[in-house]
Amino acid sequence: MPITDVEQNKQHSEPRRKKRLLKGLAAKDGLVRHPFDLEFGVRTSGLIAGRHLAVGHKNDHHATAYYAIAPSVFRGMIVRWRRCRPLAPIDEFTFIDLGAGMGRALLLAAEYPFRAVLGVELHPTLARIARRNLALWRAAGRARTPMRMICADVAAFTLPPGPCVAFLFNPFGAPVLRRMLRNWARSHVFHPGQLDILYVNNEQESVLEQHPDLTPLFKGQVRRSPADTLADRKILTSQPDGEYAAMAWEDCSIYRWVG
Repeated sequence: MPITDVEQNKQHSEPRRKKRLLKGLAAKDGLVRHPFDLEFGVRTSGLIAGRHLAVGHKNDHHATAYYAIAPSVFRGMIVRWRRCRPLAPIDEFTFIDLGAGMGRALLLAAEYPFRAVLGVELHPTLARIARRNLALWRAAGRARTPMRMICADVAAFTLPPGPCVAFLFNPFGAPVLRRMLRNWARSHVFHPGQLDILYVNNEQESVLEQHPDLTPLFKGQVRRSPADTLADRKILTSQPDGEYAAMAWEDCSIYRWVG
């Protein structure tokens, strides 16, 4: 049936609906882009409180917040991990970011010669943005290793076989962390020494401390670079609710699965 002039004029007069951004990713929410995004043309900036990350999943109320890792802290953690003498060369390890958000840690990890880089994120919008970022990273020739993003529940995610390094930037509370570790213990996909855990902003470290299959390799502060400190303070002070503050360091730990 042909469209009448009245219907056509009505369609043209109706404003297009803008896609609603997650709260924390719009200018009105105080969004300030990190220099990392400005330099590389990716989208990893923003602060999303945990209450705005609900997707109807049973783990919704255990989400902490979305905020991307400072590049200098990430690189500092990799340095400390390599000093812990991993039990295999780095090119035999799969890097896995659990609660990967928009994927900044994945982009940074892909600059190292890992066997592969994998992200696991529950929120579909964040996972979709991360996939775009990975595509941009590949197109720019910055990825030294295969990268992949999975939208899934980390507590039910099975680690790939072979040596793995699991990265957490305080993405969820203790109940999810416990379920994730129980799932790993049941899966039996790795041997003792083939799993190292890098935990940044380690608020739930007691869960790792109490786990019989884990031994600590490092505990301490990893400092931000002056540029990252300045950038993160500017970003966080722009938030209307003022819920979060940036320090010049992150409390971090590294654990090894000994079985």
